[in-house]
Amino acid sequence: MSITLRTLGLTTLLLGAACGALAQNGPKIDFPAASPACTLKQRVGLTDFEIVYSRPGVKGREIFGGLEAWGSVWRTGANAATKITFSSPIKFGGVSVPAGTYALFTIPGKEQWTVILNSDAGQWGAYKYSQAKDVARVTVAPVKLAQPVETMTIEFDDIRDESATLYVAWEKTRVPVSIGVDVATALLPQIEKAMSVEGKKQPALLFQSASFYFNHDQDLNKALAWIDEAIAGAPQAYYMVNLQAKILAKQGKKAEAIAAAKHSLELSREAKDASYVKQNEDLISSLQ
Repeated sequence: MSITLRTLGLTTLLLGAACGALAQNGPKIDFPAASPACTLKQRVGLTDFEIVYSRPGVKGREIFGGLEAWGSVWRTGANAATKITFSSPIKFGGVSVPAGTYALFTIPGKEQWTVILNSDAGQWGAYKYSQAKDVARVTVAPVKLAQPVETMTIEFDDIRDESATLYVAWEKTRVPVSIGVDVATALLPQIEKAMSVEGKKQPALLFQSASFYFNHDQDLNKALAWIDEAIAGAPQAYYMVNLQAKILAKQGKKAEAIAAAKHSLELSREAKDASYVKQNEDLISSLQ
């Protein structure tokens, strides 16, 4: 080794030691992150979701097909691989996945993207990604956005009792994945147990139970009995009478449904609730 190389190596070592000493002994400065960390929490049905990721910006760069190459595994964010946790089993793009914590990877494509849940949730980037640890791989079509998204975003949309859309949006691309959750299996036994208890029940509980049975194609006779009982305890509750009308209509009892809808219409007009006025008018029109 030449004297020059030895000198260079010694200088590098001394500089490293000096920097280390400064890092340990000097003041700590909290600089802003280039890609700020974000924690997203969302409940869908009875399932709690948490997504932890870092949000890079476009900053004048070409993103997909540029910074993130077509056909390459992407951490779906910056820094550590994006991490997603859900509290109960779900359908991820139609694929059944147990409750747990997973890394969320994607493979960008011009026409199709692959969205991946991987069991190795503690990775930095995608450098140690292994397809053997995938628990779900789904193919989705990207949506081109008219307005660009500067800061990469992961969000839930179209949230219903048993479904939602999880999407990644950045630059001019939005990538949606369908999410399905099972509410009925957990909730139906609880409703049945509560309804079987003797004694007077609160109108709100009866209304919620009847609504769930109506909206999830359960026993309509039970739903009707519960909403009738709820209305008896809250006769001015026009929204309850509206549900009664919808249950009757679903059972094919048109005349009774129209009568209930007209009663709800009168009550909602008295309450000056324009939304329910229109709902009742539309229901009556559809039944005549």
